[in-house]
Amino acid sequence: MSIEAIVARWGVAAIGLGAGLEGETAVIAGGLLAHQGLVSLPGAMAAAAAGSFVADQAFFAAGRRFREVRWVRRLRESKVYGRVMGMLERHPIGFIFAFRFLYGLRTISPVAIGTSTVPARLFLGVNLAAACLWGATFTAIGYLFGEGLTELLGRWRPRAVHVLAAAALVIVAGAIGWWWRRRQAQGEGEA
Repeated sequence: MSIEAIVARWGVAAIGLGAGLEGETAVIAGGLLAHQGLVSLPGAMAAAAAGSFVADQAFFAAGRRFREVRWVRRLRESKVYGRVMGMLERHPIGFIFAFRFLYGLRTISPVAIGTSTVPARLFLGVNLAAACLWGATFTAIGYLFGEGLTELLGRWRPRAVHVLAAAALVIVAGAIGWWWRRRQAQGEGEA
């Protein structure tokens, strides 16, 4: 089975999974794949939105269901949780819509919102709209980056293996950045 066939078969699913687990890096890589014609642009956007939506709904449900469990209680004692709750109390709908666009708040926010009194129906509706916008925006960024890369490289047309290698590098760089930020945050919590 060729790399093109593997991407054609699993590419959209991988974008959705990456959107839920990692975030922007996977979705931007999905936009790059769409630019190369390995997946459809609307499919990549829909997968990104669906992955983000499902992950955030799961985190919200975890916060709602497990608010007295130790890992959620520890989360509630953090400074970031206090910031999230302050923003949520001042602008509930705006914050629910915007948290996925705010650096460092993507994972903690739906858990924190789940521990609050925000109705599940409200979160569901606003989360759906925000996930659609987020998925379309970051997939388009990847697609446009692919367009710029094509212009920069001129007539050289990268093959699927080159695109996958570039996407893998972007994902690895994102994972290293996530690991580093997490390590730094844990160091601040111990201080």
